[in-house]
Amino acid sequence: MNDADSVKKTAFVSLRVFVVLMVITGLVAGAMAFGVTGLLVTVFQRQQEARNPFMRVVEITDDTVDSVVWGMNFPMQYDQYKRTVDMVRTRYGGSEAIPHTPSSSDPRSETARSKIEMNPRLKRMWAGYAFSIDYREARGHAYMLEDQSLTERHKVQQYGNCINCHGSMYTVYKELGDGDIQAGFEKVNPMTYQEIQKLVDHPVGCIDCHDPETMQLRVTRPAFIQGIRDAKAAEGIEDYDVNTMATRQEMRTFVCGQCHVEYYFSKDESRRLTFPWHKGFRGDQILAYYEEIGFKDWVHKETGTKMLKAQHPEFEMWNEGPHGRAGVTCADCHMPYMRNGALKISDHHVQSPLLNINNACQTCHKVPEEELLARVDRIQGRTAEMQDLALEGIVELIDAIVAAQASELPVEQIEKAQQCQRSATFLFDLVEAENSTGFHAPQEAARLLFKSMDYLRKGQKALDGTSVEEEQNPVEVPAMETPNSV
Repeated sequence: MNDADSVKKTAFVSLRVFVVLMVITGLVAGAMAFGVTGLLVTVFQRQQEARNPFMRVVEITDDTVDSVVWGMNFPMQYDQYKRTVDMVRTRYGGSEAIPHTPSSSDPRSETARSKIEMNPRLKRMWAGYAFSIDYREARGHAYMLEDQSLTERHKVQQYGNCINCHGSMYTVYKELGDGDIQAGFEKVNPMTYQEIQKLVDHPVGCIDCHDPETMQLRVTRPAFIQGIRDAKAAEGIEDYDVNTMATRQEMRTFVCGQCHVEYYFSKDESRRLTFPWHKGFRGDQILAYYEEIGFKDWVHKETGTKMLKAQHPEFEMWNEGPHGRAGVTCADCHMPYMRNGALKISDHHVQSPLLNINNACQTCHKVPEEELLARVDRIQGRTAEMQDLALEGIVELIDAIVAAQASELPVEQIEKAQQCQRSATFLFDLVEAENSTGFHAPQEAARLLFKSMDYLRKGQKALDGTSVEEEQNPVEVPAMETPNSV
């Protein structure tokens, strides 16, 4: 092959290499362009998903009560909400299903365990009150209306205001009040439970916490609207309107606080459901308010004492605890955020954080799950121990008062002991009825139990004839001759 042929061959090979390289480069560039385009499309789609977090399959209005309809637009949240039928125990909370024989008055095939059967001392503490008839472990939100409707506490006439926290009441209040929920609320309060039950078909649902147009959180219970206004007034803030003045983070607790609270029914004809926060949220502040207005829930069957019954004061206890003081809301722990594609939504499977530690706790607490469980167990175990001691003391004081009434003991001494029974039982009951076994506010729970036991001590002293003034005189302790050595 001459030099000219060699040059031609070399040029041909170079051309082929160049063409191949160009083709490869084109393919790579095309693939990169395709990939970038696909990435941009995906990002755009995710942005659109985030901008439009739900598809309006059906029209939802301010009168759409059934959460099934809301679920057509919000299937992820509704699917989570349906899981509140789960019955799962933690060591000190939750519930587990037990078989129940259906009857014409109670068609349930399973229910939760009876707390008064597990701890008969509670039955004596509430003697003469409806809770001594039936008091069970709390089941999930899906059961809230069913379990209230079928409780044996209806052997004693219950009033319509009881359904405020168990039924979807927003549209009922609107209808009865011709669009004014406050007016409708006033009409419901004096009705019997059976009368208002006919108007309520659903447990608390989407419409009770969300504005259907904006999906923003809102408070729909007049009792809370007035109650938080009274509490803010006690702090020097006048005319507080929760739905216009609360922050979004505050609302993540306030919507829960509509129901998870201590309350009472006024004794006048209105039977108004009222939150007793006029002096503050702490248990002894609430007790002081009840003493000021001379309120009683019932008269104790054994001792004749005018008694107080505490209801699920989770909101009040949270307010005194470390999470509440740090601005951590109910939803942060019981409805933590979860990811679904590009969406970040609140988990509507409302449950104990102990059943969802990764999302509920470890977002803030960067320690192993075992350590977090151990911390909670220590707090709840110690609270349960204090509860047991206080409850035993309550029963002993009941026995002592009954024995004193059968003797020639002066009435003044018995009345002092009865006042101590009333105060001790209420402060104890605030911890007993609160669903965290002390965890929401460990020091506050311990303080209330300590004050409860102090009232029990004073009650026994009153029956012994020792006045509080005499009992509180300091006792001289002789000085030690030599100091201790280590």
